[in-house]
Amino acid sequence: MKVMLIDDSTTMRKIQRRVLTDMDISDIVEAGNGREALERLKENNYDFDFILCDINMPEMNGMETLKAIRSNPASAKLPVIMCTSVAEKNQVLDAIKAGASNYVVKPFQPEDLKKKIDATLN
Repeated sequence: MKVMLIDDSTTMRKIQRRVLTDMDISDIVEAGNGREALERLKENNYDFDFILCDINMPEMNGMETLKAIRSNPASAKLPVIMCTSVAEKNQVLDAIKAGASNYVVKPFQPEDLKKKIDATLN
């Protein structure tokens, strides 16, 4: 399985990487913001099983990134799990309306992230 982590926090990416590694997922590409993520997607021929994407990031936030992913035919069907530190209902609903496959609220327990990933992929 190949996964992309998009988050401006290196600490959060390390936490997510650890959870994924515990799930026997080792092919992980990281990006620090949406612009970088779109470059990594293209460099990897959009060949990912799913994406974990933070909402609040500099340069290009998660909502803008999600919309760009959904608007490109090469990546439109990729499962995208949004990660947010804001459990505000409107933000979550906006993400779902924009095409998010699922969401997880930070801080999360590793088991919560695993459940969201399983629910998204199955």
